[in-house]
Amino acid sequence: MGLMRFLVPPPEQITEEMLQLSYLSGMDRTPWLARASAEGAELVVERDVEESGCLTVPWKVQGQGLLALSTATLLERPEPYLLPVELARGVLTQARNQLPEWQAIGLVVPDEVHQGLHDATERLSRATVAQHDPAAASASAQAALIAALDASRRLAAAYSEQMLATRRRGGTKLPTLLGGELAGPPLDDPAARQFLTAFNAAMVPMPWREIEASEGSFEWTACDQRIQWCRAHGLKVMVGPLVQLDVRSLPDWVYLWEDDLDNLLDALSGFVRAAVTRYKGKADLWLCAGRMNATEVLSLSEEEELRLTAGVLNLVSELDSAVPSVLAIDQPWGEYLGRRHVDFPPMHFADVLARAGLNLRALMLEINLGCFRGATMPRTELELSRQLDYWSLLGLPLMVSLSVSSGNDDPLAQRQVKPATGSASPQGQHAWIARNVPLMLAKGAVQGVFWNQLRDSVPHDFPRAGLFDERGRPKPGLRALAAMRAIHLR
Repeated sequence: MGLMRFLVPPPEQITEEMLQLSYLSGMDRTPWLARASAEGAELVVERDVEESGCLTVPWKVQGQGLLALSTATLLERPEPYLLPVELARGVLTQARNQLPEWQAIGLVVPDEVHQGLHDATERLSRATVAQHDPAAASASAQAALIAALDASRRLAAAYSEQMLATRRRGGTKLPTLLGGELAGPPLDDPAARQFLTAFNAAMVPMPWREIEASEGSFEWTACDQRIQWCRAHGLKVMVGPLVQLDVRSLPDWVYLWEDDLDNLLDALSGFVRAAVTRYKGKADLWLCAGRMNATEVLSLSEEEELRLTAGVLNLVSELDSAVPSVLAIDQPWGEYLGRRHVDFPPMHFADVLARAGLNLRALMLEINLGCFRGATMPRTELELSRQLDYWSLLGLPLMVSLSVSSGNDDPLAQRQVKPATGSASPQGQHAWIARNVPLMLAKGAVQGVFWNQLRDSVPHDFPRAGLFDERGRPKPGLRALAAMRAIHLR
C-alpha cells in the first residue's frame, strides 16, 4: 500500500473538491487509482502501488481562481510534505524546463518572464528553508506560486504570439478549422450572422435518441436543415458524433441490448450506416465516436467499448473512405482514472485504435472545463501546451472540442458539474478563450478547434457553457473567437 501525506495550512484549504479530484501519477502522468482523505491539517493519499509520483490537486490561486496544479516527482516518506511548497516547486520546475525548449526553436523570451522566474525562485528558497514554521513557509510558497504562474502565463502568451506570426509569415492565413456546434432549433438571423462571423466550420451532431426514437424509424428533418444551412453558407461540416454512449444520446430501446454485445453492435451499426449513407457527399469530416474512453452508461467492459468503437470506425471507412474519420477522446488528462480502475488510459485507448488499421485520420481531445465528474479540471497554459504536444506523439492530426462553463444553476444542463472557480462567469469564459485558444492555433498539429456547446437555451451537457446565454444573447467569448478568426484564419 502506497501512502503520501501533505500538510495543508490552514486545514480549511482541504476542500471537498480537493478530496474528490486529487490524484497521484507516475512519470507518464497517467493517474493511479487512489483514495484521498483528510486527517486534521493533512491531506492523505493512498494507492496500491509504492512508487514515487506527482500529486495533482485543485488549488485556489489569488487572481486566477481554481487551477489543477502538480508537484514535482516526490518520493514516499513517513513525514508529510508541505503542499504549498511542493506545488510552487512543481509549477516553477515546469516553467524552467519549458523555457530552454522554446528558446531552442527561436522564441524571444520577454524580460518579464526571466524576472518573474527569478522572483519565484527566491521566494521558493525562502519557503523551503522556513518549513519549520509551516504558516510562514506557506505564505512564501504562495507568493512564489503566484510569481511562477504569472511568468508561465507570460511565457505561454509570447509563444502563442510568436508561433502564430511564424506560421502566418507573409500574411498567409491558417487553414485551421474554427467551428461551433449546431443543435436545437435553427438560429435566428442575428445569431446566424454572429455564428458565420466567428466560425468557418460547424459540428452537426447526430443525436441517436432523437433520430431513431423507435427502432428502425428515422427522423432526419432537423439534421437535414442544419447540414443544408452549413453547405449554403460555405462552412466545413463535421458530422457527429455518430455514436456517444450517454443518457442524452442513447434511445431508450437500446438498453434492451445492454448485456448482448452483438445485438448492441448491430443496432449501433444500423444507425451509423443510415447516417453515413444519407449524408455522404455532404460531410467534410466524420466524428465517428465520442467519449467512448469514459462511458458512464451501459455495463460494458473496456474491451467491449474498444470493440464497439473499432466497429464504428471500420464501418464509416467502408461507407465513405474518402472523408477523414475522427475519434473524440474525453478528459485527455484522464482525471477519472483516479476514481475508478481502468486498463486503457486515454492515450492507450486511442493508440490501440490508431494502430488497428481502421483509417482513423485524426483525434479530437474533448476538454469541458469544470469540476467533478465528466469535466476537465482547469490547467495552466503551459500544461495545456504540454498535453497537446504529448498527444501529437501519436502522429495523428489533432482537433480540440471545447466548452467552458460560465455559471451554475442551469436547469437545462444534463451534467450538473461545478464550474471551475475563476472561469464561472461570461467574463471568465472570455478570459480563458483569449489565453488558451491562440495557444491551440499556434500548434501545427492542431487542425481544428470546435466549441461543442453553442447555446444555453437548448438542452446541453454542461452548465452555462454556451456562447449564447439562455436569452439568446452573445457572450463576450463569441466576440473573442470572431476576432481570432478574422486575424488568423481563412
